[in-house]
Amino acid sequence: MARIPGGPAEFDKIGPRLKAMLRAARYHGVELDPNEFRAASAVPAAADLSQWAQDAGMWSRAVRIRWSHLLRFQDAGPVVLLFNDGGAALLTGASAERNVVFLKSADAPEDGEAVAIDELRLSQVWTGEALLLRATRSYVAADAPFTLRWLAELVRLESHALRDITIASFTLSVLTILPPLIVMTVVNKVLQFNSISTLVLLSAVIAVVFAYETLLGHARRLIINVVGARLDTKLQLHVFSRLLRLPLDYFERHPAGETMYHLAQVYRIREFLTGKLLSTFLDMITLCVLVPVMFYINTALAWIVLACAVVIMLIILAFLMPLRRRYQRVVDAETWKSAALGETVVGIKTVKALGLEPQRKALWDERVAEAGKARLAFGQLASWPQTLVTPIERVMVLGTMLIGAYLAMNDRTGYMVGGLFAFMMITQRVAQPLVGLARLVEDYEEVGAAIGEAASVLNRPLESSSNSTGLRPRLVGEVVFSDLTFSYIATKTPALDRVSFHIPAGSMFGIVGRSGSGKSTVARLLQGINRDYSGFLKLDGVDLKEINLRHLRQGLGVVLQDNFLFRGSIRDNIIAGRPGLTLSDAMRAAHLAGAQEFIERMPNGYDTYIEEGSPNLSGGQKQRLAIARALIHDPTILILDEATSALDPESEAVVSANLMRIASGRTMIIVSHRLASLTECDNILVMDQGKVLDVAPHATLLERCALYRQLWSQQNRHLDGRHGRPVAVPPRLV
Repeated sequence: MARIPGGPAEFDKIGPRLKAMLRAARYHGVELDPNEFRAASAVPAAADLSQWAQDAGMWSRAVRIRWSHLLRFQDAGPVVLLFNDGGAALLTGASAERNVVFLKSADAPEDGEAVAIDELRLSQVWTGEALLLRATRSYVAADAPFTLRWLAELVRLESHALRDITIASFTLSVLTILPPLIVMTVVNKVLQFNSISTLVLLSAVIAVVFAYETLLGHARRLIINVVGARLDTKLQLHVFSRLLRLPLDYFERHPAGETMYHLAQVYRIREFLTGKLLSTFLDMITLCVLVPVMFYINTALAWIVLACAVVIMLIILAFLMPLRRRYQRVVDAETWKSAALGETVVGIKTVKALGLEPQRKALWDERVAEAGKARLAFGQLASWPQTLVTPIERVMVLGTMLIGAYLAMNDRTGYMVGGLFAFMMITQRVAQPLVGLARLVEDYEEVGAAIGEAASVLNRPLESSSNSTGLRPRLVGEVVFSDLTFSYIATKTPALDRVSFHIPAGSMFGIVGRSGSGKSTVARLLQGINRDYSGFLKLDGVDLKEINLRHLRQGLGVVLQDNFLFRGSIRDNIIAGRPGLTLSDAMRAAHLAGAQEFIERMPNGYDTYIEEGSPNLSGGQKQRLAIARALIHDPTILILDEATSALDPESEAVVSANLMRIASGRTMIIVSHRLASLTECDNILVMDQGKVLDVAPHATLLERCALYRQLWSQQNRHLDGRHGRPVAVPPRLV
């Protein structure tokens, strides 16, 4: 957990792979921080290095390439080559004419010359592992709005696979023409003229066509499965990435159930992309082949089929707007139902403790009834298009057969019978795609609503683009609030009103005040949760709005009053922010937080499994684990936001005893309403109604700050011998 300070001497202490990454990133104007890189292995893997660069806001890919690829990097930026012995070098250029590449060692000086290396010498130390990286471009697909256009672009990226599917589908469509034509030939030629040789030839052709069609169909289905899996994966990754980048105040203002329901609509979008849309696209290819053949066989019957398809389309279009309005009611009802369910699950402890089961059940019954009514109304209206379309579908198939039979009876050539058989076989293949194409419009309306629901979450303003940009200064711990004013959304009274104070680096700083005075708001602003304030908030002389959010939060350790522990072992929870660290690192952080003693008494020690909600841990144990988790990455600034207010006296005594050790070498900000835990602070900020009343050490505040003196007297009355136990006053009858 030791920090790597800056400077040439410290640069020499890190490994060659990290050095190569630092120099390659510097070429693109990005300064990587070695303190942000954590890996379990002594030799960093390519994937870990690539993730390190991506976390810093760069585009990076770990790849395996051949010598012929290296020769193409003549004018590109540096490429990091990873050697077999754990070393690395920078590829700075190549010469295809001389068949050499130019490499610079990671340990070479900045102005050192690159060395020409041929394929034979390089192959002795390198097997193709490399890292490509560059600065992030201004437009990032991950930042694009979640719209139908974005989804179309997602599908377009699979153009190569879609090309193969198109070729296979076109070939299969051509092959579907042969069976009807063969049937027509059998009826018109074989049956009329008893030609056995023609029958044998046609049988051989059918066998070959069926075998080829089977193999080609199997290959097409495999490609479709791959494309579907890729689209699904990209969609899910994008959704979760956007969800993590939403600001905290969004989750504070929206029920978890509502958010989960809106995001669940992504599954409907996925099914549409990989199901209905793809199958309709393939059906369109079939129609492009079969419709001309249908007109070739019989023009009159073909026009009847197309007329029926147009009528079906018009019926569906007529119902689109009413269906859209009814479906929006379904969406609203389902959203409120999911919100009620999510709120009940999240607050189940309160429901059980207060016996609120009947009330929650009544609310759930009401929400289910509303959703059921909305779905029933939508289903009743949606059944009408199907009712009207069904007889037209029957006319398309059976009607053309009857009309064709009538035409065949009046055909003197005798060839109409075979043509009728062929036409009926083709009509069976054409009718379903035509109806499916018409219904695709209806499906699109539902998917359009689903896109709108998902977009209502995913298209919210993200926390900040500074996740990938922004300054990355080396944090020391000096904090300055200067004339800062901040108000929460939809409130008129400012939470902080022209607040100014200074926290020197490495000091212990306390913040006290009545409830609602703005204590926790100060901590929120320091974490970058809210940035829409006026005035200045500077960290080590740098405006906090300009600092990269990820870099900022990696330099902070935050312990809240109520901390959430994830399902998993105690060790996994402690090193959650640094998964590459070892058990010894977890033990060191636990010892510093005063948690080591109770962990070692657990049945499985650091491997003890924590269930959801941490039922096997006391409040004090959870709090000490949270402090250990905050300390695991050696933060420059540690914020304890009412971290000891919910502790029992024993646990609070353990944490308080370790505060001086915890504070060593870092800035510690303690937000608390218990003044006894702040007496060792270098300075204490007293706040009231969003304003600063005073800033001074404990003893000074007792002398000159009336509010602080009043709070201290209220909390420590038991220490004053003059105040005994209050005397009970007997009631009097009036």
